[in-house]
Amino acid sequence: MAELWLMFSAAFLAATLLPGGSEILLIAMLNEHQVSWEALVAVATIGNTLGAITSYYLGYLGRFAITPEEMSKGKYKYGINLIQGYGYWALLLAWVPIIGDILCLFAGWMRVAFFQAAIMIFIGKLVRYFAIVILVWYW
Repeated sequence: MAELWLMFSAAFLAATLLPGGSEILLIAMLNEHQVSWEALVAVATIGNTLGAITSYYLGYLGRFAITPEEMSKGKYKYGINLIQGYGYWALLLAWVPIIGDILCLFAGWMRVAFFQAAIMIFIGKLVRYFAIVILVWYW
């Protein structure tokens, strides 16, 4: 049970703007065979999704601090254009390191529909963790 809490915590923190990677912990736990891969993937996906939703919510709150004119300039422009062009579908990339965290933040800031955003984030993260399991098994 402690292993699952550790996996959840690592996955949650890795999906926020804090640095960290839950993939290495997942690989280590898969190699130990103390917890089923299904439980590890489920807990990691839920934790990582909730962490990304936290970033979404911070972006939602950030709308009160940063004006649309400020966000449409400079370094934010690429992320804003990605969300504007693809909408909630862009959040399938929420699993990508660094970029995914910022996409979740921008999605909240741009008021992308929460339910659709959460589903896309969940699917992207589930596929990523499942791919890691397959790589560990066949590598």
